[in-house]
Amino acid sequence: MLSGERKEGGSPRFGKLHLPVGLWINSPRKQLAKLGRRWPSAASVKSSSSDTGSRSSEPLPPPPPHVELRRVGAVKAAGGASGSRAKRISQLFRGSGTGTTGSGGAGGPGTPGGAQRWASEKKLPELSAGVAPEPPLATRATAPPGVLKIFGAGLASGANYKSVLATARSTARELVAEALERYGLAGSPGGGPGESSCVDAFALCDALGRPAAGGVGSGEWRAEHLRVLGDSERPLLVQELWRARPGWARRFELRGREEARRLEQEAFGAADSDGTGAPSWRPQKNRSRAASGGAALASPGPGSGSGPPAGSGGKERSENLSLRRSVSELSLQGRRRRQQERRQQALSMAPGAADAQIGPADPGDFDQLTQCLIQAPSNRPYFLLLQGYQDAQDFVVYVMTREQHVFGRGGNSSARGGSPAPYVDTFLNAPDILPRHCTVRAGPEPPAMVRPSRGAPVTHNGCLLLREAELHPGDLLGLGEHFLFMYKDPRTGGSGPARPPWLPARPGAAPPGPGWAFSCRLCGRGLQERGEALAAYLDGREPVLRFRPREEEALLGEIVRAAAAGAGDLPPLGPATLLALCVQHSARELELGHLPRLLGRLARLIKEAVWEKIKEIGDRQPENHPEGVPEVPLTPEAVSVELRPLMLWMANTTELLSFVQEKVLEMEKEADQEDPQLCNDLELCDEAMALLDEVIMCTFQQSVYYLTKTLYSTLPALLDSNPFTAGAELPGPGAELGAMPPGLRPTLGVFQAALELTSQCELHPDLVSQTFGYLFFFSNASLLNSLMERGQGRPFYQWSRAVQIRTNLDLVLDWLQGAGLGDIATEFFRKLSIAVNLLCVPRTSLLKASWSSLRTDHPTLTPAQLHHLLSHYQLGPGRGPPPAWDPPPAERDAVDTGDIFESFSSHPPLILPLGSSRLRLTGPVTDDALHRELRRLRRLLWDLEQQELPANHRHGPPVATPP
Repeated sequence: MLSGERKEGGSPRFGKLHLPVGLWINSPRKQLAKLGRRWPSAASVKSSSSDTGSRSSEPLPPPPPHVELRRVGAVKAAGGASGSRAKRISQLFRGSGTGTTGSGGAGGPGTPGGAQRWASEKKLPELSAGVAPEPPLATRATAPPGVLKIFGAGLASGANYKSVLATARSTARELVAEALERYGLAGSPGGGPGESSCVDAFALCDALGRPAAGGVGSGEWRAEHLRVLGDSERPLLVQELWRARPGWARRFELRGREEARRLEQEAFGAADSDGTGAPSWRPQKNRSRAASGGAALASPGPGSGSGPPAGSGGKERSENLSLRRSVSELSLQGRRRRQQERRQQALSMAPGAADAQIGPADPGDFDQLTQCLIQAPSNRPYFLLLQGYQDAQDFVVYVMTREQHVFGRGGNSSARGGSPAPYVDTFLNAPDILPRHCTVRAGPEPPAMVRPSRGAPVTHNGCLLLREAELHPGDLLGLGEHFLFMYKDPRTGGSGPARPPWLPARPGAAPPGPGWAFSCRLCGRGLQERGEALAAYLDGREPVLRFRPREEEALLGEIVRAAAAGAGDLPPLGPATLLALCVQHSARELELGHLPRLLGRLARLIKEAVWEKIKEIGDRQPENHPEGVPEVPLTPEAVSVELRPLMLWMANTTELLSFVQEKVLEMEKEADQEDPQLCNDLELCDEAMALLDEVIMCTFQQSVYYLTKTLYSTLPALLDSNPFTAGAELPGPGAELGAMPPGLRPTLGVFQAALELTSQCELHPDLVSQTFGYLFFFSNASLLNSLMERGQGRPFYQWSRAVQIRTNLDLVLDWLQGAGLGDIATEFFRKLSIAVNLLCVPRTSLLKASWSSLRTDHPTLTPAQLHHLLSHYQLGPGRGPPPAWDPPPAERDAVDTGDIFESFSSHPPLILPLGSSRLRLTGPVTDDALHRELRRLRRLLWDLEQQELPANHRHGPPVATPP
């Protein structure tokens, strides 16, 4: 099979170029069936590959123009026809050659037409090497119609046969109407309703017999086999594509339909009893060994061609099937000897063959038996049917003809809203099969992946399948309540597991849940063994937390409540780890739509817990105390204690959000893109992640608010304190907080408390840098505004005061550099540093500078800020600014209208960290506190499960026996 890609339903799909199944099976019977395809009807040109049914709804090419199948040779006057009539016919089709057939144009033995061949007919040796593409209709040779003799003894007195003109497109029903007109029993074929019922009362029969010595038309005729032609069969094609064997002759007879059916049954009975080996038209089931593309084409019974078959395109399939059945008899003639040799071997494999007497059998029975001896493909994965729904329609082997294989319900029904039915590879006609039930992907490398559609009952090795899972050779796949398949992949070369995966688990296997150990009845363990297995799970260190959907709300509430109360000594990211285990269990074990609901519930619980904690911290602030109580400034130690719960929630929510984003991306990749509920699930996940974003924003905002509120009262000391105190030495880089000047310790104490708090809470490094970035931004803006404000009313802008400020600022930056925050501090204190550097320029050098040079050396200062510093600089008593400091006219407006103060609203935005989560969910749990909390939650779930049972069925938590 050839594979490619195509677009279907707005999403990429893998399609395939289908070759006929006959090429894969390499059976001449299948190859010869291609000769019977009716080219004038577009509905009959369908693929015979695995998904015929799924392709039936696709648009077919328009029917070709009217092209008649003409014979090579001339038309001679048939026996019994007058010379004048033959002359008129030859003039009507002049230039077509000469030649005639035997009786009825059948080309039987002894007639000149017996050696003629149709121009479109292929020879059997050419077919054995493979079926080549048939030439277009426009390139086929054209020939005039033929004259058929229709015998009707008993219909009209003194009449032997009547000659009718037939083309390759003439149907048996049309020829019956024309023959009845010739016999004087009906009017023209286009008559009224009365003659339609007359035509229905008669049938055209293909009779096979042994002619007398004088030939078929000599009056001596002994019919031995008879078949009723279907109303849509083409007699002219039938007689040319299926020829009688030597010693036999055929003719077409007009008989009453009931009589014809009776004679047909008698002819079948005679053929079965005498064992002559004459050709038989016994109906056979046409079954494909490739993947099912819909219900198999049912072979029509005797006379079944008179009525339209049920189902879409049933009439066209019935016509093709009857014609293929006739053509396929050609293969019996050339392979009779080989079949006789293989029949003994085939029958010996049938049940009871050792005790049965093998004798002559009907070739049709032998064909049906050989169809049962199916050989599986050797280069493609396939599914072996173990249990089906309808034995008459189900196949034994379903082959995967492309990388992605879709199981679904058959039929031509469209989806809701008038949209086309979903693409399906294998149709399973059972009441509980969904239109798109299950999808299997088997790439070049194992393992294959199986994914159930939403709401589709699918089992994998006896367990309900809710998520995408690996499918290995030998696995059992159950679809609905009726179908059971075994997956096989011959490409693996027998590298599958030696032990079938669907057998009961061995002793010592990890249980899937708490209650499983006591409820399992298939594992073969005793009560003591199952109790030990459950105890091993409850006390184990594996990062697994299993729960049922009904216990989800209680479990999540318990985790959030314990984290909000600060109970126990959990590690900083312990709550996020436990919640991530819940998300992981939902994504792996529970149904597809459960994860979005869990995320929404989890996000709301965290938001409520954080909001309650924010209100508690706000109620304890001094400004909210009753009147008359003096307000006490916040200390770094008090701020650290108040902000620890908020910082923990910010750290845990950040890691949990990263983990949830990974799971949502995996769900979007693995989910069926044609699932109508997928968009709704993704919207629910987006809403939950938006709530988690809001929690992070809120906790960040509250944390920096209280930290900046504490800094506000300590920052003025950087402008007023003198680091050059008597007898004091300036500390070097990396000095401890106690070695710093007294005026700097309060500010540095806030920075140190914030640094220790973020480290203890294991806050994400990106959030740590952004937290200190905001603190440094606030400090820079607050100090610069104080510097601008204090220089207006009193002498402040002078060299001696500027050197003190510069020294204090350098000490702060050196201490932050030793704490690992030097780069962030240098960036956010840049403007304050440049303003202080301007004031530190010696007076003589500053008087020589011009406005343009000062603007170039101090680019971060606005024209209004630079002019404010220069205009209030203390040059001495009675001395004003020199004219060189005046701004040019182009910048005069910016100086007059500009603001000299920094805005606190221009702070950098908060950017949530991207990337993988730092939570460790693989390997054993090494932290003892986290392990104790995990054990407590597992036993809580066990208690909740036991409370639902009757009192006499409850069990206490088992205790593992010491080794």
